[in-house]
Amino acid sequence: MKRVLAVIVVYVVGFLTQASVQAQCAMCRASVENNVSNGDTSIGAGLNNGILYLFVMPYLMVMVVAFFWYRSAKRKNAKLSLR
Repeated sequence: MKRVLAVIVVYVVGFLTQASVQAQCAMCRASVENNVSNGDTSIGAGLNNGILYLFVMPYLMVMVVAFFWYRSAKRKNAKLSLR
């Protein structure tokens, strides 16, 4: 029960702290548009890679937690079936 409560608290804190991060989107767009108009396209490619990195990380973390949770449950069931 404590573990479930800890997971809920982590998610709530994560959702509450995301509001300050969303403010930089307009700044990044302006920076990329300025650089592209000057002929430099490398910043846009780097920004796209960063967006993909930020997109994948939460899903990867959930998959890792789910894997360990599944493995733990499987071991508990194996121990119970031996008794």
